[in-house]
Amino acid sequence: MRRVRAAVAGAPGAPFTVRDANLEEPRPYEVLVRMTAAGICHTDVGMRDTWPRHLTPMVFGHEGAGRVEAVGAEVTAVTPGDHVCLTFASCGVCEQCAADHPAYCHAAQALNFSGGRPDGTTPLSLDGQPLHAGFFGQSSFATHAVVHERGVLPVPSDLPAAVAAPLGCSGQTGAGTVLNRLRPAPGSSLVVMGAGGVGLSALMAAVATGCDPVVAVDPVASRRALATGLGAKAALAPGDGLVAALRDLTGGGAHHVVETTGRPEMARRAVGALRPRGELALLGLGAEVTFDVMGLLAKGVRVHGVLEGDSDPGRFVPELIGLYRRGLLPLDRLVTTFPFEEIGAAVAAMQDGGVVKPVLTFTE
Repeated sequence: MRRVRAAVAGAPGAPFTVRDANLEEPRPYEVLVRMTAAGICHTDVGMRDTWPRHLTPMVFGHEGAGRVEAVGAEVTAVTPGDHVCLTFASCGVCEQCAADHPAYCHAAQALNFSGGRPDGTTPLSLDGQPLHAGFFGQSSFATHAVVHERGVLPVPSDLPAAVAAPLGCSGQTGAGTVLNRLRPAPGSSLVVMGAGGVGLSALMAAVATGCDPVVAVDPVASRRALATGLGAKAALAPGDGLVAALRDLTGGGAHHVVETTGRPEMARRAVGALRPRGELALLGLGAEVTFDVMGLLAKGVRVHGVLEGDSDPGRFVPELIGLYRRGLLPLDRLVTTFPFEEIGAAVAAMQDGGVVKPVLTFTE
């Protein structure tokens, strides 16, 4: 056991409280990572607020970056001292994993959302009692995490930790939706609804692949300004007349719309903004949404549900790093850093729209 600091949610909806906890040493196929940075995503807060009470207290966090401190006896992918980013867990052997689509792993629920390992244990304890963990295979809102080796990706030692951290989820979710699933042709039009970390990652990927025009929709003026600074032709507020404005900007309707807000009314507006045979990618976690089926049929719309950008992280994260190195995916422009102990302030800044991607940093 080693003593660590972890941001604990004591009950559904409870604020994160940084506490001292104990962490087990890694098992044979596990890796002990000391965090240097951890991104905060709306998913962390949304899942915290709806998390089952019987799986609390719980440690969230799923965009970790750090250095390997120890490895289990059977680990071959990394060694102590390696710089890494963490990503979602997958089994590696099911039909979806074998087809290079691990985001749809048959064991995803047990590996990412069960509050511990698949066998029901958790590597963390608090005051002598189990502290639930393993969120997206990692629970990176802590100074250290024990992670299965499949969720640990080596990154260059000179890659800033605050850039490496979002690659594990929001970066690959947004960019992957464009590059892995939609695969737009150069010159095709693409609209991003929601200019948060996921939406702006999608926008940057669309600009990098030559989409024209790229249009962003967001209620926050500073985010709209950032979107145009990152290459969007226009950035609109989601008010009355939005669909007509989007259709005008895209010459009769967009080829692709990436919807990241999870709001049913925005998903319906997205369909209205598409041209015939256009494609809609739904990324946001939200309530049930209903569509006019005849409207979908008449336009020949294709609807994609996309998790984690349909990415194989071991292949795709290095591609994202390459785009970042070339200046085509400037994730650092989305990031605002906060000391780990100020996690409450970081969450508040994200929720009021003033910060796109808060990233917690850890002292040595």
